[in-house]
Amino acid sequence: MKAVILAGGLGTRISEETGTRPKPMIEIGGRPILWHILKIYSQHGINDFVVCCGYKGYMIKEYFANYFLHMSDVTFNMRDNSMQVHQSVAEPWLVTLVDTGDNAGTGGRLRKVARYVEGEDTFCMTYGDGVSDLDVTAEIAFHKSHGELVTVAAVQPTARFGGLNIEGSTVCDFREKPKGEGGWINGGFFVLSPAVLSEIHDELSMFEREPMQSLSSKGQVRAFFHNGFWQAMDTMRDKQRLEELWASGSAPWKTW
Repeated sequence: MKAVILAGGLGTRISEETGTRPKPMIEIGGRPILWHILKIYSQHGINDFVVCCGYKGYMIKEYFANYFLHMSDVTFNMRDNSMQVHQSVAEPWLVTLVDTGDNAGTGGRLRKVARYVEGEDTFCMTYGDGVSDLDVTAEIAFHKSHGELVTVAAVQPTARFGGLNIEGSTVCDFREKPKGEGGWINGGFFVLSPAVLSEIHDELSMFEREPMQSLSSKGQVRAFFHNGFWQAMDTMRDKQRLEELWASGSAPWKTW
């Protein structure tokens, strides 16, 4: 099975970082968040990736082209212009990097990689800026069991502010940043049947809008409820939280 990673957006809400690199290349614990996402899928036996590049996509290509340099000790012999890689860290990944343009919508990017998922019964899809301890294997099994075209992970993010349960003027319960105050939202980890691509009609299409609305109206979308950890990296506050979790040695999404 393949996983498609949407990695081409501008990331304007975290412009402090994306002025110099694409959002999926922002580092958590010294590794791009894109690397963390691939490791999550790899733990569930998915090692074939199609990465939809766009804004500064050449940096993603350069990262994988020089992966051994990033991950290993290296000796450069300047006398004979040779290089020796020590203790190389190999991953069982096949990574296809596709230039899907700077301005394409999420649906448009999916449409542009349709040929790379031809022949697949199903494929996974996610955004290049979120991590989770989602049981991807269970989500795939759920998708195959119900037979519809789309499965989306439904998550309940932690509220940004503390919550109060008030009766009259009496505070009956005080909860610091309670989880799920806003209900279930799109967690960004999809399992899709290739037939969904026929719902995407142009390059600027946002998959979450007309295509998903159309599929939902036809009863073709099912939710896989995830009660565990989930965090998107939309802002510097989010990045700092992920960095703190990684530095603590107990990052919830690190299942490898």
